[in-house]
Amino acid sequence: MKNPPRLVALFLIMLATCCFSTNVQAAEKLPNFVIIFMDDMGYADIGPFGAKDYPTPNFDRMAKEGRVFTDFYVTQAVCSASRAGLLTGCYNVRINIRGALGPKSNIGINSDEVTFAEICKQKGYATACYGKWHLGHHKKFLPMQHGFDDYFGLPYSNDMWPYHPGVLHLPMKERLKRWPHLPLIDGNEVINAQVTGKDQEQLTTQYTERTIQFIEKNKDRPFCVYLPHSMVHVPLYVSDKFKGKSDGGLFGDVMMEVDWSVGQILDTLRKHKLDDNTLVIFTSDNGPWLSYGDHAGSAGPLREGKGTMFDGGCRESTIMWWPGKIPAGTECNEPAMTIDILPTMAALIGADLPEHTIDGKNIWPLIAGEKDAKSPHEAYFFYYGSQLQAMRMGRWKLHFPHGYRTLAGRKGGTKGIPVRYSQDKIGLSLFDLKTDVGESTDVKDKHSEVVKTMQKLADGIRKELGDGKMTGAGVRPPGKL
Repeated sequence: MKNPPRLVALFLIMLATCCFSTNVQAAEKLPNFVIIFMDDMGYADIGPFGAKDYPTPNFDRMAKEGRVFTDFYVTQAVCSASRAGLLTGCYNVRINIRGALGPKSNIGINSDEVTFAEICKQKGYATACYGKWHLGHHKKFLPMQHGFDDYFGLPYSNDMWPYHPGVLHLPMKERLKRWPHLPLIDGNEVINAQVTGKDQEQLTTQYTERTIQFIEKNKDRPFCVYLPHSMVHVPLYVSDKFKGKSDGGLFGDVMMEVDWSVGQILDTLRKHKLDDNTLVIFTSDNGPWLSYGDHAGSAGPLREGKGTMFDGGCRESTIMWWPGKIPAGTECNEPAMTIDILPTMAALIGADLPEHTIDGKNIWPLIAGEKDAKSPHEAYFFYYGSQLQAMRMGRWKLHFPHGYRTLAGRKGGTKGIPVRYSQDKIGLSLFDLKTDVGESTDVKDKHSEVVKTMQKLADGIRKELGDGKMTGAGVRPPGKL
């Protein structure tokens, strides 16, 4: 009479073991994610997009083994706003993060928003962020309160310190009233309260090393690592191993070190045989800060740069890499945006999307190079601050009347000191990006029906997200102290 219960117990143990093994195998099949996000990098600052003054062999190889996206956008051409769109899958105006939050800001990402790290946590991922956060520097806004298991980096831009060019003429006591010392954070704790230039020289290396350590520690489970570099935001700093090595001056040296960083990460994935199960995405938060001249990158054929919603400000050189899943050596010319990364990740791992409204959509067919794949969006919308300034629908880019900053053909500054921008205005203008990538020839009079269609779509987004003083019904509050 004792044997049947023992047999039942043995059967249950075997069944549990089998189920555990199946669950482990399922977990191993979940793809890993590495998202590398540059700061102020121009469209033409890497080899696959036209860089000539310095070598970028790892970017070249990544493009050769992966897929280049020529028409990939950010939500807004400035630091915090751009990051808000990437992390949450929302237009940044929807979650009320605009501009660049500074050390005196009392807002940040709302705890009700869902980051792509929190999407991954649904499926048991290890998650980490190494680099510039810039979605609020108070503890409640930092990465480890928003789905990341580990964090190391700067809470905001590396120029937000008492050595900012705008205050160098002042005594230190006066500088500190405008810009406090720059902190370096590990986890939730400040480990260096007064970051120096020498410290900044090590940031790219430190971010890379932490990323590699994280990958190696979690190689046997699914992981998501977000690497938002502090470079090439001014002030530029580079380690001794790349100092003076390029023909592109300090900017070129810094880009060579970033290329090295990408190579180290891809080599680590190959070393541990993770390359065929890892999606690596490389892009930038906005275009080049042109007023800094030789310390800024190049937008190549695109118009203007950072701080404008011309393509030079919001269209980013982007490469996606996943050997065996993404067709090697290919190019995608369909419009896509950072808001699409979160829902694409969710679709790949079978995670639930947030219950609240997001704006991004799954673009895996574009990433995978499926035949005749098209953008799932009818249009993308470009705000600057709270103003709707432009939109893209297929080949068309429509600008609404707005003012913008420009160098108006003048050269930028030298040695880290910027020149002043001029102000200009643009009226209602339609550009055909297929034939006019530089947004130079207004064709609205030839395509009035296109303009009408786009204006109607714009009216719809204004009701949802607002425009200037007009409040949108779908806008949510930021996090507050």
